[in-house]
Amino acid sequence: MAVREHWRSGVGFVLAAAGSAVGLGNLWGFAYRSSQGGGAAFLLLYVVIVLVVCLPVLVAEMVLGRSTGQSPLMAPVQAAGSTWRPMGWLFVVASCGILAFYAVLMGWTAHTLFHALFVGLPADMAAAESFFASVSRGNSAVLGQGISLVLTAAVVAAGVQGGIERLSRWALPLLFLLLIALSIWATTLPGAVGGYQTFLLSWDPAQLVNPTTIRNAFTQAFFSIGAGIGCILAYAAYLDRSNRLPQEAIAVVGLDTAVGLLAGMITFPVVVSFGLQDTISASTVGALFLAIPTGLASLGDTGRLVAVLFFSLAYLAAITSSVSLLEVPVASLMDRLGCSRRRAAWLMALLIFVVGLPAAVSIPVLEVMDSVFGGVLLILGGFLLALLLGWVVPKRFRDDLHESGTSRRLIRLMLFFLRWVSPPVVAFGLIVSVVDLLQTWTGT
Repeated sequence: MAVREHWRSGVGFVLAAAGSAVGLGNLWGFAYRSSQGGGAAFLLLYVVIVLVVCLPVLVAEMVLGRSTGQSPLMAPVQAAGSTWRPMGWLFVVASCGILAFYAVLMGWTAHTLFHALFVGLPADMAAAESFFASVSRGNSAVLGQGISLVLTAAVVAAGVQGGIERLSRWALPLLFLLLIALSIWATTLPGAVGGYQTFLLSWDPAQLVNPTTIRNAFTQAFFSIGAGIGCILAYAAYLDRSNRLPQEAIAVVGLDTAVGLLAGMITFPVVVSFGLQDTISASTVGALFLAIPTGLASLGDTGRLVAVLFFSLAYLAAITSSVSLLEVPVASLMDRLGCSRRRAAWLMALLIFVVGLPAAVSIPVLEVMDSVFGGVLLILGGFLLALLLGWVVPKRFRDDLHESGTSRRLIRLMLFFLRWVSPPVVAFGLIVSVVDLLQTWTGT
């Protein structure tokens, strides 16, 4: 790039990075995967993976972006030579693939929000299924996908400070205010305690060795934190040397985990209070688009207001994530071909819209894209980051953190985890995920 943009402040970067991590994966995926994986066992695996594996990988991704000052496509080549070029392409392909189906989910979210606001909520599960069928297929789904990508491209085209940072500065505080207010409201529901016990506090030690639970925990951790996909790398390329990356990575992980837990404290009481356990456990979309609207409908105007607030915060979380996903190919196109930011943003949005059309008209296709791009490829990206910064160019990792004021003791500790803990644990998670996914597809 001829002119490298920068964040206005470290707070702006943390909010943008947290916005990248916080998305529908917290509100939608956390509830679904937790309900499948034995509640507390899933939560324990998730927290361990986040702290032991994702945090060092997240710092490594930040270091790679800041030390090279390059886009996700070019940063691995800048750091370790052309042998690592496929890693750059992995970042671009994974981010585009995720955004292709993610924009479809955003369209469903927006449609549900406007329906709750102007029409009302479905009276029962049959009405909810009929409504969801109308928004998840055909022209309605394609329109929602397209509008979401237009909004995303508009933010990215406006630049780092004028678009991404400006959005994050007001969106993240508003999102937390809505989450806290709704979680407090959820405690007043008659099934609140049962919801916490059923999904968050139930303990089944057998789930700790269940391949599906392990895959769900790895997928949720990497998808939620966003490590291994190139989004944080793209954002870190706009940092200067004054930023303390370990502290900022902890802030991002903490904010993201807090959102997931707060979302669970909203979703689970609603599910149990209105007897919707089967819906949330049987469908990846059941929690967000079927169970919650149906349950809230019985509360009349209060439920309708809560639904509007909930889906408003869901779309707010989604747009901050979609912006970071689009930034990966946009920054790469700017770096590689010298395109202007505006042209790259609209060109990539159009391309991703076309790629996402199959997901817009077929839920099974969307679920496959989620498993491949949002699961396997994302975890693979985290594994390669750990290898690159831990073993191939560890000096870059040490020097970058030392120059920004990180203590040598902390650097050695993080490098130990990046070398000896993250690679084998992520490799194990990747193998389990691939095997379990293949068995799910083949029915064996």
